Formats: sequence, C-alpha cells, structure tokens
Amino acid sequence: MEENPSSSSRTTDRKLIERNRRYQMKALYSKLNSLVPHQSPREAIPLPDQLEEATSYIKKLQMKLEKMKEKKDSLIATNNQRSNFIQRREMIKRSKSSPRFEILEVGTIALQVVLRTESDSEFSLTDIIRLLHEEGVDIVTANYTVVEDVVIHTIHCEVEESVNVAAMISERLKRL
Repeated sequence: MEENPSSSSRTTDRKLIERNRRYQMKALYSKLNSLVPHQSPREAIPLPDQLEEATSYIKKLQMKLEKMKEKKDSLIATNNQRSNFIQRREMIKRSKSSPRFEILEVGTIALQVVLRTESDSEFSLTDIIRLLHEEGVDIVTANYTVVEDVVIHTIHCEVEESVNVAAMISERLKRL
C-alpha cells in the first residue's frame, strides 16, 4: 500500500509541530525552574515536583506581598496621625498670642470664618455672630473645637452680595 505524498507531508508537519511544542514547553519549564530558589540545586527534580515547588513559592510570595501591603498601610496611617498631631501643635503655637482669624471665600456666596483663641481669652463668639449679622451675613453653622488650651471657632455663612464682604468683615474683626 502506497502512501499519499500529501498525507506523508501532513504527518511530518504534525511531528515537527509537536517537536517544536515540546522544545518550547521544555524551555518554559526550564525558565520557570531557574526563577525558583531550590534546596539542592545540583539534584535533578522531576517536572511535577518542579511545578509544585514553583506554585508553593508563588503562594509564599503572594502572602509576603500582602503582609508588606498591610504594613505599608499601617505605617502610612501612623505617619498621617503623627502629621496631624504636629499640625495641631503648630496651630496651637501660632495661636498662643492673640486671637487669630481667617476668612475664606467659598464660592461666590459663601464664607468660612475661622477664629483661634486661647481658652482663657475674653473674646466672645457672640461678638463675632453679632458683627456678622450687622454685615447682613446669614450664619449656616457655627462650631467650635478645643485643642489643649486653644479654642477654634468655625462659622459657615452665606452672603447675599459678595461685593467685598470678606474684606469688610476682616476690618471689623481687627477692630474688635
């Protein structure tokens, strides 16, 4: 029985393709094996054991990476807390002398007035609220926070006309 030349060619092609696939797989296994640290590098390890070892090594690396991420997040949180503490300390140092205030324009019709005073100061929040009402400002919220011996008053306001209201309030607060 004579074989068809095209059939022989196909068989040869399949054999060649299969041989190339095996060489490629062998190269990939070898590359994978070279990336994994071994207990005894001179000893020949069967392929299934190599794959098991690589899988185990990758899982260990993933766990180590997860622990490092958690540690990083913890360190960042600690650093942020430390930074906030330092900022509060600096704010306290700056506000030790006399009452300080800031007026921030938030948009076109909103103001934020922040006043820092010492807790034993005779400065009154009532005076500020009265002054703001005299200027035609509507108070939305008024809060205060005590940090050690410093009181920080924050007042959120709305203004009908934004024509230099912040500057007028600033001048009146300085006089007060």
